[in-house]
Amino acid sequence: MFLPACTDADGTILQRGEGMPASIIPSFLYYCFITGITPGPANLCSLNASMRYGRRRALLQWRGLFTGYWIVSIASVLITYFLGGVLGNSVSVLAWIGAGYLIWMGIRSLLPKRHDADGEEQEEGQSCNFLTGLIVQLTNVKIMLSCLTALSGYVLPYTQSFGSLLLVGIFLPFTGPVCNLAWLFTGAALQKFFRKYEKIINIVMAVSLFYCAFSLIQAVFTR
Repeated sequence: MFLPACTDADGTILQRGEGMPASIIPSFLYYCFITGITPGPANLCSLNASMRYGRRRALLQWRGLFTGYWIVSIASVLITYFLGGVLGNSVSVLAWIGAGYLIWMGIRSLLPKRHDADGEEQEEGQSCNFLTGLIVQLTNVKIMLSCLTALSGYVLPYTQSFGSLLLVGIFLPFTGPVCNLAWLFTGAALQKFFRKYEKIINIVMAVSLFYCAFSLIQAVFTR
């Protein structure tokens, strides 16, 4: 299958096996941290489990979260590889979609959140084991979009090599689940901190997500 060559900001042609340029790696790592540490189903699940059942049982559930992330990440590699090969030069559309998703996440973090008592009661009835962690990740739209955005926005514009996509896909499960551990081990202390400085933290997270979105769009115009 013919795959058109990509160019960097200087107009240099990037071969299929070159991977992402070094200049984009800091933005990529920053993106992984921000999308991993922001509140989401897996992070909140880890926080809730550690407060209600203790760290030992919460770690058992975390193994399910980690396994589920692996499955989603590898599936995203396959989807991105075959979709990227079909789109060719139009792969920048994926970057625009990813940037839109990041902007949506940033705006959502600025919106006021309601603490639903019914939601808390429902969480108390959930069991805390490997299977529940696995199910949470396999139905977690946040990490699905995060993996697809990372692969299509930071790798695919520079190379269509399956090896490069797979390498990033293997790396991604060590980002989000590590952030899950941060929520898990800090437990109630982190929850109190977020409640105390919720508005400031939400603004910082939103600005960070907007920056990541800008980086993706900039890459489209400079490649």
